[in-house]
Amino acid sequence: MNAVSPESPTRASPDVGRRAPIAVWPWPIALGLLTTFGLLSALLGQHGIWLALSWAALSIPLIVTVICLIRAWSRPSSKGGLS
Repeated sequence: MNAVSPESPTRASPDVGRRAPIAVWPWPIALGLLTTFGLLSALLGQHGIWLALSWAALSIPLIVTVICLIRAWSRPSSKGGLS
């Protein structure tokens, strides 16, 4: 006799949690381009608008990284407990 009810699956489907590469890569590419722009604007433009643009372009990826880390740490792990 099987003790597991037919409605509850015994293991997860292999497609759960997977996304197509086209759905995964746009944000990392955008953050990489923004970082490259920030580094180049800081290197080539030392004054005025270039300084503000470099600060903004280099701050946004840092803020996004911190937000993603906080969200990942506050989410429970699949193995139990906080990740």
